Amino acid sequence: MYDTNELKKDMTAVIDRFKEAMKKVRTGRAHPDMLASVKVEAYGQFMPLNQVANVTVSGATMLLVTPFDPGNIQAISAAIRNDQSLGLNPADDGKVIRVPIPPLTEERRKEIAKTASGKVEEAKIAMRKLRDDARKEVKEEELSEDMKKRAEKEIDDITKDYSSQVDKLFAEKQAEIMKI
Repeated sequence: MYDTNELKKDMTAVIDRFKEAMKKVRTGRAHPDMLASVKVEAYGQFMPLNQVANVTVSGATMLLVTPFDPGNIQAISAAIRNDQSLGLNPADDGKVIRVPIPPLTEERRKEIAKTASGKVEEAKIAMRKLRDDARKEVKEEELSEDMKKRAEKEIDDITKDYSSQVDKLFAEKQAEIMKI
């Protein structure tokens, strides 16, 4: 019989990547992961923001970015400002950078939800590829037709289960995005 543990492990990895992608999707509230995609030019190379500064939440609509090296404060501010997908305007006082999170308009909320739905499709495509690979493995194994059919049904059920998890996670995120 076909071992589905490897398929389940791969599907779980897809779910984990999807959850990480959803954390980066902006809602109306401040969250440190919002700045996870920001790359800062420091020490002659581009580095993720979390390697040059500490990002904390100060209230529901304010992020505080504290650089490890105050000499990088201008570069960090510029990197946040230049990331057009965020649309943020940081202000620094020489020691810490304050990043106010502006309230989202209805139009912007819909745009963000649409972007997030693209991540759903990416996750589902990855799952379908895993399903197809697993089905191909089953076809290549020396099993009776009944065993192959049973294995394919189990693979389809696993795929459907994980796909519904993605839908559930997206529905929660969409509700969070659209909440004013």
